[in-house]
Amino acid sequence: MYQLIIIGAGPAGITAGIYAKRYGIKYLVIGQNTGGAINEAHIIDNYPGFKSITGPELTKKFEKHLDTPIKKEQVEKITKKKDVFKIITDKDKYQAKAVILSLGMKIRKLGIKNEEKFLEKGISYYTPHDLESVKDKIIAIVGGGDSALTAAIKTSDQAKGVYLIHRRDEFRGAPALVKKVKQKTNIKIVYSGQVLEAKGKTKLEKIVLNTDQELKVSNLFLEIGGVPNVQLCSDLKLSMDNNFVITDKKQATSLAGFFAAGDITNNPLKQIVTAAAEGAIATTSAYVYIKQNF
Repeated sequence: MYQLIIIGAGPAGITAGIYAKRYGIKYLVIGQNTGGAINEAHIIDNYPGFKSITGPELTKKFEKHLDTPIKKEQVEKITKKKDVFKIITDKDKYQAKAVILSLGMKIRKLGIKNEEKFLEKGISYYTPHDLESVKDKIIAIVGGGDSALTAAIKTSDQAKGVYLIHRRDEFRGAPALVKKVKQKTNIKIVYSGQVLEAKGKTKLEKIVLNTDQELKVSNLFLEIGGVPNVQLCSDLKLSMDNNFVITDKKQATSLAGFFAAGDITNNPLKQIVTAAAEGAIATTSAYVYIKQNF
């Protein structure tokens, strides 16, 4: 039996593992995707210690710092009997005295006509690392947060033109990013716009907006965030807030011994730095819980 099992290997899960090692407790990290969503980040410039670093590079540094093998397994079920948690994966079964859930978020689909038809045939949920693929092309990006603004900026250096489509009349992203977007002459902002349909023969050729506009584009990148990976919480009957796990300042949930950290929590700021901080707090709280109850 483990003292602590950490489910998820993104910034929150890896930091939780680093702290578990510091506390000298017997722990295990389970996660199929090491680094989580930060692997899709082209440039990260708001994480302390790194003025500019790519997502994959930061993941490698996190993993090296953890220096502990991560179980590449899919967790299918979590149950609790008395004071023991049982974790069932697609390959094995584990037991723990405490659990930290840090699975982050999964991709949010736009829900437009022909979205699945042109997926990876012009439609993608993340902008590419290889910007040569958009060189001299006209593309569109949907979203209004930091990820969409960053995607527009980075692709504008290679693309012939970028349509930045946002359903509201103002952006919710960082003002500094909004300013950079507006300074780019080849970025056209489409406010109060929604994509209704994707058209083309074998690959994407144009998109239809709610304004009856048809824009000829070769690529449509959907930077509209995600939804929390909380499907494992249903059997545990945790207190939730709009599908996010409610935690207190110690990252404790409504279930004793069960902690949550990162993008799945009801913390309003979804950033690498806050996920890492929550992972550290969660392990510290789990350590105290284990010492007091076992």
